[in-house]
Amino acid sequence: MSKTIDSAKPIVEFQQVSKQFGRNTLFDDLNAQITSGRFSVIFGAPASGKSTLLRILTGLDKPSSGQVFLRGKDATNIPAGERNIGYVPQTFALYPHYSVFDNIAYPLRLNRMAQEDINPIVQRAAERLSITDLLGKRPDQLSGGQKQRVAIARGIVKDTDIFVLDDPLTGLDFKLREQLFDDLRQMQADLAATFIYTTSDTLEAQMLAQDVHVLDGGYVIESAEFEQVFKHPQQRRSMALLGFPKTNLIAGSWQYVGAEPKATCHLFDVPVKLAADAKVHDKQTIDLAVRPEHMTINPTGDGWLTVTAEITLVENLGGEVVIYLEAHDLALLSTLSQADAGGLEEGSVTIGVRPEHVIVFDRDTGVRLGRGHAEVDMTQRKQQEVAGG
Repeated sequence: MSKTIDSAKPIVEFQQVSKQFGRNTLFDDLNAQITSGRFSVIFGAPASGKSTLLRILTGLDKPSSGQVFLRGKDATNIPAGERNIGYVPQTFALYPHYSVFDNIAYPLRLNRMAQEDINPIVQRAAERLSITDLLGKRPDQLSGGQKQRVAIARGIVKDTDIFVLDDPLTGLDFKLREQLFDDLRQMQADLAATFIYTTSDTLEAQMLAQDVHVLDGGYVIESAEFEQVFKHPQQRRSMALLGFPKTNLIAGSWQYVGAEPKATCHLFDVPVKLAADAKVHDKQTIDLAVRPEHMTINPTGDGWLTVTAEITLVENLGGEVVIYLEAHDLALLSTLSQADAGGLEEGSVTIGVRPEHVIVFDRDTGVRLGRGHAEVDMTQRKQQEVAGG
């Protein structure tokens, strides 16, 4: 069972951090806590301020107001060189006239480390990233993926418990990224360190994050273990951002039958198990959210919410197929595996959703109100059938 992040032992904490650039406000009273020894991903749309937040953390930039705590101490005014953080920037930033070895060794030499101590550290970092055969080469002799490995190696040679990686896999093809996912996860485990990684890519977050902090509109709107946020988002924006293709949002309202609330929309009605703190009223405007992977084509068996739809486009993405649909003038998306999508073409189909895969949010605030559920508990139904012979 996934759980929310234990904030009792944060190794990094942002308290009411604000950042202005002239008249523009990037953050406004941002708060976040990052737990020690975890692989944490700061996730947000492009230009949401992820890189700036990391620069504030590393000391390369200062907040307009608020405080940054490192290892339990106020580090807001501590210079970058004294914060003891390993840093991998978004760009390679390799010195073209240095060898790979010297690029990796550069931060160690800045700390006046003896050469005999530098050699084994660089060697270990190169081994972790499978670049030992490149140590004598220069950056102009490397591919993009090799340069990125060198940049990461340089960032992890520091003797520290906090490593910051600012969207380091941007621009690499999927095969290279997939290899580096494994390398980064293994490095974090081997070092038993805190990794703080920024990305706007859902796949990267899903592959790497133990914890995720969703940055949107100048705030961290949700922090929890990745599985918790992905499967049980408390904010509509979290669900929308952490999903590809985009989440299906269907406008609806509440309808009461006795004391039991139902979410109703143009496609279907679904009973809802309300969150403990949910405040709802009749005719309240809501959004019913369904991820494309939970929108099934021509479902079989019982327990589905179904409606007739038209397939307007079938898009093959290699590993999966995206189905573009229209039902009651609503544009919807479904994703299927290659095997399940075989033979599908434009035309009329039945689409189905399990009630428990419908999440309901308040239209105005975006706050989660509850999740759909079956009207009849199937376990209870089976027990009754057995009892009735």
